[in-house]
Amino acid sequence: MRRRQWLKVITAAGVGGSVFQRALAGQADVANEVTAEMVAQAEWVAGIKLSPEEQAQLAQSVNRKQGAWQAMRELPLSPSRAPVTPFRLPESTAGGPNSVPSTLRWLTPDRPTRPSSDEELAFCSIGELAALLRARMITSTELTRLYLDRLKQYDPLLHCVVHLTEELALRQAAAADREMSQGIFRGPLHGIPWGAKDLISVPGYPTTWGVPMFAQRVLDETATVYSKLTEAGAILVAKLSLGALAMGDQWHGGLTRNPWNPELGSSGSSAGSAAAVAAGLVAFAIGSETLGSILSPCRVCGSTGLRPTFGRVSRAGCMPLSWTMDKLGPMARTPEDTALVLHAISGWDPADPGSVPTTFQYPVSFDSSRLRIGFVRSRRESEQDIDPAARPDLKPFAELGCQLIEINLPDSIPARTLTTVLEVEGASVFEHWLNQGQTEGWNAWPGIFRSAQMITAVDYLRAQRLRGELIEQMDALFDQVDVLVNANDLVITNLTGHPSLSFVDRYNERDGRQYPVSCVLTGRRYEDGLLATLAAKVQNRSVLQQRPPLAQDLAAKANAKTPEAVDG
Repeated sequence: MRRRQWLKVITAAGVGGSVFQRALAGQADVANEVTAEMVAQAEWVAGIKLSPEEQAQLAQSVNRKQGAWQAMRELPLSPSRAPVTPFRLPESTAGGPNSVPSTLRWLTPDRPTRPSSDEELAFCSIGELAALLRARMITSTELTRLYLDRLKQYDPLLHCVVHLTEELALRQAAAADREMSQGIFRGPLHGIPWGAKDLISVPGYPTTWGVPMFAQRVLDETATVYSKLTEAGAILVAKLSLGALAMGDQWHGGLTRNPWNPELGSSGSSAGSAAAVAAGLVAFAIGSETLGSILSPCRVCGSTGLRPTFGRVSRAGCMPLSWTMDKLGPMARTPEDTALVLHAISGWDPADPGSVPTTFQYPVSFDSSRLRIGFVRSRRESEQDIDPAARPDLKPFAELGCQLIEINLPDSIPARTLTTVLEVEGASVFEHWLNQGQTEGWNAWPGIFRSAQMITAVDYLRAQRLRGELIEQMDALFDQVDVLVNANDLVITNLTGHPSLSFVDRYNERDGRQYPVSCVLTGRRYEDGLLATLAAKVQNRSVLQQRPPLAQDLAAKANAKTPEAVDG
């Protein structure tokens, strides 16, 4: 690496004056690497103290990333290409402040039937529960107590609850019952219990962000998403776990477990939201995604998760990780459920500069024979000339009469390298605590953030400029197809802001247990409603009655001689 490139990195770290910086860059140029000793010399300027192990880790991280960033630097860019900062997507052509209102049409049974057991009731969809509430066959208070009891019963197995909001929930449920008894019905979420990922601020309750330093911290703010759901009549029953600072499924309360096999984690970072929904502990939950935190735990736990178009849902009052990548979205049991929730929480919010005025329609009418489904063919499938219509994940779409079109994702821009945008922004968000050494229980974030502090402003802006080109490339791809199916586009579309939905379409047996298998759909920006409509069509063709074996696993844990086998 050339001396001036090392100088960029060292200058970004704020090491000394110009003479010292050039001397240090010269050392790195000779050695062709940054060493732990060089990092140690820079510490006093940053006002931090690292251990020898941390110095070595930081030097190793910087050296590893230089190759990826060097490749990015060599990509051509027009001088007119501006960075996508501040990041705000264009408004939907179907939406905007002066457009027609959002529309929602959901079907309820004319004569709903109450399930024969509370277990069955707990796993009903939002639409089914709403029909029962509206017919006064159950009350919101009754339903709320059922979910509170289940949260208490199964949390020792799953470790998905940070705080129960029992007093608030019963108060909200009683108010919902009074309104419905007077014929006031706010919509499909009225009286429905839900859970909030614990980066959503709720008055009077701790918001921990999954780390021990904030375990009892109560923020003096109200998240917009909580306000919108409260206005819709939904009942908050719990703050649910997230991996520390929105990474993974390990938080200050332990490892959140997979309801299908509690010996495994639930993935993350919306770990508790996905587990609680799959286990029938809440009717729905709100999660967040920056780089997979809704889709990943939903795929593992067999929940349905909708990561909306960037900007469709306000993030005001929620923990930021990356201002230009964070998204909030619904996690539920069916695609229609996610649409019902998204309809309630969508909309522009002056408190979130990334939010965009849009409308939301569900369901969306379409002609299956004209719907173009994009898929990526594996090398094995190409070599063996396998019919895509025979693939288990594509077969339902072929049976609906959709067109299957092979595509290739854009690959001229290193999307994985561009995710350093997340790391740099996160390092800025948590800079104060990081520099003070207050990083207990942060998972792998301290090393990631320290490495991100070495990225130059020029390289950060270059990444945002390349991101703009990636957005245009994905828009061009969606000129060829309408929906992508299992295209492995998670990294790209978290950068470009396109919506994705994960839902269960079948089950497989492994090691004597049933596990859900999920399908992921990705669509054009602001076509979230199409994804939910299409997923509902596919899922309704299958018989999906299986539930995680919670009772058996709880009994096994209670009878185990060594609880550490489950809790370790």
